[in-house]
Amino acid sequence: MRFAICNEIYKGWSLPDTFRHARLAGYDAVEIAPFTIAKDVRLIDAARRAEIRREAAAAGVAISAIHWVLVETEGLHVTSPDPVVRARTARYFVDLVDFGADLGAPAMVVGSPRQRNLLPGVSPHQGWAWAHDVFRPAVARARDRAFTICFEPLAPSETNFINTARDARRFADLFATPAMSIILDVKAMSSEGRPVPETIRQSGGRFAYFHANDANLKGPGFGDVDFVPIAQALRDVGYDGTVSVEVFRFDEGPEEIAVRSRACLRSAFGF
Repeated sequence: MRFAICNEIYKGWSLPDTFRHARLAGYDAVEIAPFTIAKDVRLIDAARRAEIRREAAAAGVAISAIHWVLVETEGLHVTSPDPVVRARTARYFVDLVDFGADLGAPAMVVGSPRQRNLLPGVSPHQGWAWAHDVFRPAVARARDRAFTICFEPLAPSETNFINTARDARRFADLFATPAMSIILDVKAMSSEGRPVPETIRQSGGRFAYFHANDANLKGPGFGDVDFVPIAQALRDVGYDGTVSVEVFRFDEGPEEIAVRSRACLRSAFGF
């Protein structure tokens, strides 16, 4: 396993400074939120993408994934009843695959609760069918670029579309390719009503990325979640991918969040 941290935690920092501090704090990689660079990834040209990749390499970190991929975009929705909106969204996910792959990242995390919510009058059956159609072109591009799209189950408090790891696995299975997988997130799994390690074991071999955070929206070690049994469950299922720190409350500031979260994970995982 390798350990990463999400760059939006370093609000106001340059990417080179973010990469350097992440390395200093003991992380192997940084996860990139595109909105911290531009509102639309199509505005980030090839030269800038190559530059970001060089900046990460110079600091000694990899780019593990992109996430928060629809933040600050407009007119996009995965389950919209409007076929024009769905087509636009499908095209943008292809662009996101290219952006992530151009950065050298192996994966993209798709949460985007507001842009996937089932709108009034849309049935779950319609939502699943439309979402499947929206992602098909991006999955094909991901397959061509050795990239993985990781769909994220989220709590019912965040979205009404795909709330459990079980349903996320079912959705990924519709594509029948490793280019579409799922991500497990500790905060999200905490809403499922069962121990987080149990959900991990039930999903063994079926997830390609992992977010480490606390149910209180802060980082590992900032709340009551015990990461020792989580680390053991990940070992038990043979997970050897990225464990990435993602938080939603930045009260303590980036340096403390990064250092304390990594210390918690080092204690739980033993490295």
